[in-house]
Amino acid sequence: MTAAHQSLDAVEADHALARGRLVHARFLEDRVEDEQELELFERAARLYKALGDPRGEGEALFWVGIVHQVIRDDTPTAAPFFERSLALAEQADDALTKSYALRHLGFTAQFHDRLDEAREHLDESTRLRRELAFLPGVAANLIVLATLDVQQGRPQDAAARLAEATELAQESRAAAVVRWADAAREQLGLTG
Repeated sequence: MTAAHQSLDAVEADHALARGRLVHARFLEDRVEDEQELELFERAARLYKALGDPRGEGEALFWVGIVHQVIRDDTPTAAPFFERSLALAEQADDALTKSYALRHLGFTAQFHDRLDEAREHLDESTRLRRELAFLPGVAANLIVLATLDVQQGRPQDAAARLAEATELAQESRAAAVVRWADAAREQLGLTG
């Protein structure tokens, strides 16, 4: 009976995580929060924790942080979820979740004007994404690193990063990331 319950809990955790990600995709389209999203990710995190699954728990906690940072614009509340997600991803040797947690810890450091710390997190996230051959993710990180370059007085570095971001995004057919790079170039005044 115990094994059967654990098996069902694992399926339920995976289902809650997948459904939460679909709800988040809907948010990205219509920018309207669905209260169910946070509940789904929290449920997944609790189930994974009870199952002793650090990989699943780390991924679910990352998404809890995303709800707070991206949807609710509450970086201080999000930060501990990203930190715990990173620790669990390291424990589980989950390089992809680690890259996501580091990316958003980079945003957290940038939010607090700790630009060197932000760069460290984003550089490490980018290194992991290159190792994983996750080219759209590398491109997305390069865009953020370009904004840090401009903030730290290095516009030439920013231009080079945005050029690489565009190239990688085009190569991987990530049209949204190409648009982000173009928008960043415009916003940072690097179009000339």
